[in-house]
Amino acid sequence: MPQKAELIVEDHKIQVSNLEKIIYPKVGFTKGQVIDYYIRVAPVLLPHLKDRPLTMKRYPNGVEGEFFYEKNCPSHRPKWVQTAKVWSEGNQRIMNYCLANDLPTLVWAANLADLELHTSLSRKNNIERPTVMVFDLDPGAPADIVQCCQVGLWLRDLLFKMKLKSFAKTSGSKGLQVYVPLNTAVSYDETKDLSRALAQHLEQEHVDRVTSNMSKAVRKGKVFVDWSQNDEHKTTVCVYSLRAKEEPTVSTPVTWSEVENCLKKKKSELLKFRSDQVLARVKKLGDLFEPVEELKQKLPKKWEL
Repeated sequence: MPQKAELIVEDHKIQVSNLEKIIYPKVGFTKGQVIDYYIRVAPVLLPHLKDRPLTMKRYPNGVEGEFFYEKNCPSHRPKWVQTAKVWSEGNQRIMNYCLANDLPTLVWAANLADLELHTSLSRKNNIERPTVMVFDLDPGAPADIVQCCQVGLWLRDLLFKMKLKSFAKTSGSKGLQVYVPLNTAVSYDETKDLSRALAQHLEQEHVDRVTSNMSKAVRKGKVFVDWSQNDEHKTTVCVYSLRAKEEPTVSTPVTWSEVENCLKKKKSELLKFRSDQVLARVKKLGDLFEPVEELKQKLPKKWEL
């Protein structure tokens, strides 16, 4: 593979470089392979990126090198890259985020070694309205994704009692994430209140196995149910995004029966997917996360746990 090339993607010319550069040293996975993965997964990935302000997490020297988050879309971007202006409380100014709305933009971002795609839970035209409520289940060692599966199933059942369907994906790192599609008029205050209450309820019911407290000190051997992602100013790793781990693992949608099976067999490897496995799954199963963008659900007006 040449070091430099010009790709023609949907009539746009994109200069790509350093294609042979090793991005994942432990397994010899190159930048060319990163770009190739994002091109192949694009049909299922792009609907989840569409119109969502994107925070890039870039690894110019591979996963073992320095990385940086980039919220403002680079000024040297091609003129066809779409952007969204969003007020930032933290920075007290308007930020100009990239929108990865099409394949050329995705390829351009991958060429910048943007391994991880972190997106807002809202879309640009209604930034105060989340389309989804999210729980990030994060295990404190020695707990791992197996314990997250148990907590995820408890959470699924609680949500089901509220007539809310939920969908699971791996974080691509150590944990599991549970998404509750809403796609209706709702505020972050509402999703944050309910997600916090559910996390605290799980902590009370299973005090030895769950914490709703962010402090690393109390996490040992427990699963932290992170409800705080339900915030206008937070981003969450997008489904089908690569993660900057030893191997090119991916945040992968999984079925609840796969979650049950991982818990039953107590094998964390059952929910670890590399980029090639994800492409094979998509071919076979399609986009398991498709309902997350489509399904309309209302939060209960009153809820008791």
